[in-house]
Amino acid sequence: MYYLPYNKNLKQFSRDLRNNSTLGEVLLWQELRAGSIKGYKFNRQKPLDHYIVDFYCKKLNLVIEVDGSSHYHEEARMQDQARQEVLEAMSLSFLRFDDLDVKQNTAFVLGEIYRFVEEWEKNKGV
Repeated sequence: MYYLPYNKNLKQFSRDLRNNSTLGEVLLWQELRAGSIKGYKFNRQKPLDHYIVDFYCKKLNLVIEVDGSSHYHEEARMQDQARQEVLEAMSLSFLRFDDLDVKQNTAFVLGEIYRFVEEWEKNKGV
């Protein structure tokens, strides 16, 4: 199994992010926590390498990002894409959702997550 680098210098910053989550992140966390998605454990605001991801499931090698208005600018989109490419090179998969979708269409977001999990299980023979 591939070892994902952990940057301990991001620990306090990730804690601060957890304490200042957006509404979309809070709503999605309520759905992901405590193994609510088919028993898979997710962490929130997880440091991976030099980045902090919104949600991470180690078993699935899955990162879930919730993009709010700060991600709508071209520079932010380019940074997000570069960051995602670095993490995908570490064999991580990404699901990216708009904050508005999480708040207004949670069923759609959860459906996409379940579809990913079911496809992963099918491919792994689970």
